[in-house]
Amino acid sequence: MKHGARNDILATVTAIKRGGVMAQVEVELVGTSYRMSSVMTIDSVEELNLKEGDTVHVLAKAVNVLLVKP
Repeated sequence: MKHGARNDILATVTAIKRGGVMAQVEVELVGTSYRMSSVMTIDSVEELNLKEGDTVHVLAKAVNVLLVKP
């Protein structure tokens, strides 16, 4: 998948906290103890079929943090 974000960081999903409409997906950057979170709709979590232990790419551009499942 091509994208314009310059920060593309490999990470592992460590937790998914689901609410009524939105979810907070927590990740740990591969090879570090650094953690980040991304907030997205439940629909997006389901479309990506995200689950704990999945490897994702963290795309960070400005204030947006996007997760891409390889």
